[in-house]
Order: sequence, then C-alpha cells, then structure tokens
Amino acid sequence: MANVTAESRPAAWKTLLAFGIIYFVWGSTFLAIRIGVHEVPPLLFAAMRFGTAGLALLLWTVAKRERMPVGKQWLTLAVLAAMIFLCDYGLLFWAEQRVPSGIAAVMLATIPAFMALSEIIFLRTQKLTLRLAIALLIGIGGVAVLMSRSLNLGGAPIEHKGAVALLVAAVTWSIASALPKMMPVPESKSVSSAMQMLIGGVMLLAVSGGAGEFGRFHPAAVSRGVWWALIYLIVAGSIIGFTAYVWLLHHESPTKVGTYAYVNPVVAVLVGYFLGGEALDARIVVGAAFVLVSVIVITTSKGKKPETVPAVTARDAA
Repeated sequence: MANVTAESRPAAWKTLLAFGIIYFVWGSTFLAIRIGVHEVPPLLFAAMRFGTAGLALLLWTVAKRERMPVGKQWLTLAVLAAMIFLCDYGLLFWAEQRVPSGIAAVMLATIPAFMALSEIIFLRTQKLTLRLAIALLIGIGGVAVLMSRSLNLGGAPIEHKGAVALLVAAVTWSIASALPKMMPVPESKSVSSAMQMLIGGVMLLAVSGGAGEFGRFHPAAVSRGVWWALIYLIVAGSIIGFTAYVWLLHHESPTKVGTYAYVNPVVAVLVGYFLGGEALDARIVVGAAFVLVSVIVITTSKGKKPETVPAVTARDAA
C-alpha cells in the first residue's frame, strides 16, 4: 500500500469513527448472533444475514461499475465462500447455541495463530521461530484453560462440541486466508467480498434446508429483538463494518487495521457480560488473556508481511 501523505490524510474524526466501528460494532456482533440463534435455526439465520448483506454489497459494486469476476475466479469465490461462510461462520452460528458469545469471540481470536501455521505450512512465507512457537503455545494454553475440567478457576468449562466447532472454524478460516495468494481472485476486493457473502448465503440456505431447519422456523413466533439483531448484523456488522474496514485499508497501515483482531474479543466479552448476562469469571479472564497475548505477539512479529492481515471477509463481521 502506498504511503499516505500528510496532505491526503483524512480528518482525525473519520479515522477514529472507522476504528470505532470495526472495534466495537464487530465485537458486539457476537452477542447479536447469540440472540438470533436462540429463536432462529443457526444456518438459516446465517443465510439470512450474509445473503442479504452480500446482495446489498453486490448492488453497490454494480452501481460503481466495478469489474465482475471472470473465468477461474468464479471457482475461487465458490471455494472461499464454502470455507469462510458455510464452514467458518456456519460453525460459529451453530456453536453460539452452546457457547457464550464472549467465549466464542475469544476462541475465534486464535485465527491469527492458525494463519501463521498456514503461512508456514502452505505458503512458506514465514518460518517457525522460537518467538512464534512460544506465542502459538500460549494461544493453545488459553484454549486449554477455557476447555479444561480439572482447573479450579471457577465457572464451567466450554461445552466441548461447541469448542471443537469453533476451533474447526478458526482453522478453516486460516486456510481460506491463504488461498487468495494461490488462486485467481477478482481485482476488486469489494466485488470479491460481496460475491463470497452472496454465494455463501446461498450455500448456507441450501444446507439449512437439507438439515430440516425450514420446518423449525416459524416467523410469527420470532421475537422483535431477534429481528432487530438480524438487522444490526446486516446493516452495522456487514455493510457499515465492511465499508469502514475497506476505507481504513486505504488510509491506514494494515498492521494498525489488523489490531481489531485483539480488540474484538475484549469488546465481545464485555458486551456479553453487561448486556447479555454472560459470566465473567477467572477462567474466562485467564483464558482470554493467554489467547490475546498470543495474538499480539504473532501479529507484531518482525518480518510479518502486510498481506498476512486477514482479508476483507475475515471479520465482516463474525
């Protein structure tokens, strides 16, 4: 990314507002998901969110006359949509029926750790240094604290099925983050993200129908709060959050923008505690601290390339 000159820098309040959106709006979406999946089947709820947001963003890119995907780019988008939205987000929405929203955010904060492993194994753009190895072990230790039934830290450990689903989601996203560097993708990040969301929403809808979720969905029985949660996820989490994220990538360094990776979990835990009535005990504090230290060390490691910052769809928003 080209350096931004002092004359071309945007007003400070715009930058602060954009960071506030990706920090606090994205962090709060975890609670909105948990609210929704208590009354709407999880895959269907995810399909409603991403299908609608993807269509809205696609119409925006068409209005801007951005170039649409061609040739093999369609296959890349389909693969990414399946891995990110069907697997990653599908598992997140499913897991939040069983796992508090704050803990779900902490578990997904392990994504940078798995991304580092993806770079080492698949891209070979990073080496396993002692610093990185220690950071990875610290992150694993944080997950172990959250899942352990033997540690006497107060509070119940995470439900294991939900925890495994979240770990698989994190691994899936980390692998997906490496694919755009090995497969042809559209030039426009906006088009790429919009198409991934739309295709992912269609995939989620198809799997939801196959899983029999349609028969368990009764719109008249859904509370007003759930509909507001869905609107919040679509408008604030995906459309406004996406816009703020793309804008920041054009005006700030990827390293600064990538700081949302360790702010979002803290926001999610606090929002879950104050607004969602979720527990905040020693187990959560210790586990979250381990994971966040791991993320900070990994994302600030020397020699880390800007491209390793999560792609536009990484948290648009979980």
